[in-house]
Amino acid sequence: MKLSVDLIPQFTHKAPKDYVYEVEEFKRGIFSIWLYCHRKFDYNLGKSTRTIWGFYNHKECKFYSPVNSKTMGKVVNFKNTTKYTAIPLKESPLDKFFV
Repeated sequence: MKLSVDLIPQFTHKAPKDYVYEVEEFKRGIFSIWLYCHRKFDYNLGKSTRTIWGFYNHKECKFYSPVNSKTMGKVVNFKNTTKYTAIPLKESPLDKFFV
C-alpha cells in the first residue's frame, strides 16, 4: 500500500522536479521511502521508474540508509541526507580542496 510522505513529519525534503516521494510499509513499524520519476523512458515501456530513498522506523523516529531496496543500512542523521538519497556522502580531504 502506497502512502504519502506527509506521514513522516521529520521528512522535510521537497521532491526534485518531475519526482514524487511515496512511502510503503517495509516491515512492521518500518517504512520504505521511494523516489518516483514520472518521465517516460523507452527501456521500461514508458512506465514510471523508482529508486529507494531510505527507510524510517516510526517507533524510534530514526532514518536508515539503504544497502539496497530490501536491506536497511545504518542509522543516519536526516541533516546528512539529500533529496535524492539517505546514503551519506563520503568526502575525502581532497574533495574540500576543490570546492
